[in-house]
Amino acid sequence: MTDFVRFLHADGPNPEHAQALRLYGQFIGDWDAEITAHAPDGATHRAAGEIHFGWVLEGRAVQDIWMIPRPAGAPPFPIAGNWYGTTLRVYDPTVDAWRIFWLDPGRSVFRQQIGRRSGADIVQEGTTDNGDLSRWSFTEITENAFRWRGEAKPATAPDWRLVVEVKARRRQAA
Repeated sequence: MTDFVRFLHADGPNPEHAQALRLYGQFIGDWDAEITAHAPDGATHRAAGEIHFGWVLEGRAVQDIWMIPRPAGAPPFPIAGNWYGTTLRVYDPTVDAWRIFWLDPGRSVFRQQIGRRSGADIVQEGTTDNGDLSRWSFTEITENAFRWRGEAKPATAPDWRLVVEVKARRRQAA
């Protein structure tokens, strides 16, 4: 293990904000995912994916990797594209919320959002580079499953549109 990996990784939440860190800390581990992309015309496309969550930065943040894998030479996943990106989720006590940074260099997609608990769910909201609103929600959260919804709302549109839905199941220890 390089020093970089050793210093990035953390074994658990930092005690200073341990309670707040549990919001995303509940996802620490490895997940298998079924991704459904929704086109504006109603067409849908499905693909398998995987998600990995871990503690980083002295346990002050949660980092994850989201992937829609594809075999070499396969066409891109319709509508949503192929994902190989990471999210850094940092609890900010000054606003009692999470600062969310999604980075997907392969597609040149970069997002910033603010995440908070909303009842039993987690809702992240932000704005895209072109001014559209984005809302990413974790719903139906259990110890071994969650549903994630990626929605968009152009500034001129009256309603949110579901773009991507992910059903995730925690991988069982081998």
